[in-house]
Amino acid sequence: MTGHDEGARTNQGPGGDAGASASPLDTVSPDSPRPTESTVRIGLVLPDVMGTYGDDGNSLILRQRLRWRGYDAEIVRITLDDAVPDSCDVYTVGGGEDTAQKLASRHLSGSPGVQRAVARGVPVLAICAGMQVFGEWFMVSDGSRAPGLGLLDVTTSPQATRSIGELVVAPELAGLTQTLTGFENHMGATVLGPDAAPMGQVTSGVGNGVPAGEPARAGGSAEGTRVEGVVQGSMIATYMHGPVLARNPELADLLLCRALGVDSLPPVEVPAVEQLRRERLTAARR
Repeated sequence: MTGHDEGARTNQGPGGDAGASASPLDTVSPDSPRPTESTVRIGLVLPDVMGTYGDDGNSLILRQRLRWRGYDAEIVRITLDDAVPDSCDVYTVGGGEDTAQKLASRHLSGSPGVQRAVARGVPVLAICAGMQVFGEWFMVSDGSRAPGLGLLDVTTSPQATRSIGELVVAPELAGLTQTLTGFENHMGATVLGPDAAPMGQVTSGVGNGVPAGEPARAGGSAEGTRVEGVVQGSMIATYMHGPVLARNPELADLLLCRALGVDSLPPVEVPAVEQLRRERLTAARR
């Protein structure tokens, strides 16, 4: 999606009348027509089963940051009742529990719209269990392995203990310069294969973790280091909740640049976001 409809402004800017034209939760169905050729469509994937930790908020952040810059944007809500379209310009997937993961994997396997979009280079953000579902396989509570979609070269099995708390990461993904912050809450440990790269190095928290009974190494990295997240092709995955894009606007804008096919976007200054980042980074250091 590369069009920029200057006439489609819906908000005055960060200090303007944000959301005056619509409720923050307004979405459209996958079969609804695109209102204008330049409308950016944000695919919210399976919020009915993969929305346990408020990760739906990532789609709201993307839409609002587009509207602040004068783009027309809408959220396409894709549920278990819907065929998954391949026509969105960016996709977000949230977290969930074992049963939700298996339902998501089954549905996305049978309706491979996201897979077709990824093959074209469309950006996807996957959070926690969403990251696991897009991997090769993930282990569930009964000890069995559930098949993933195979879009990420990762596997996930349980840690000895649950990882929960503030997570701070030094990014290694090109285009990111600011420290990443989020809240992790997961039992799984995700190990990266040779085709996947971490999003960054953990400075506080656990990140991808270590499977129970294995040596203290994380994600295929060097002994003693901890990594977080997965980057592969057009996909970015992380254990960070928060929602992660509310805490990390630079990451949100990186996804939007990829969706729009541009190198940069006009800056947006939101004091509340910077305050949130400062508070969360301070909390992680305590």
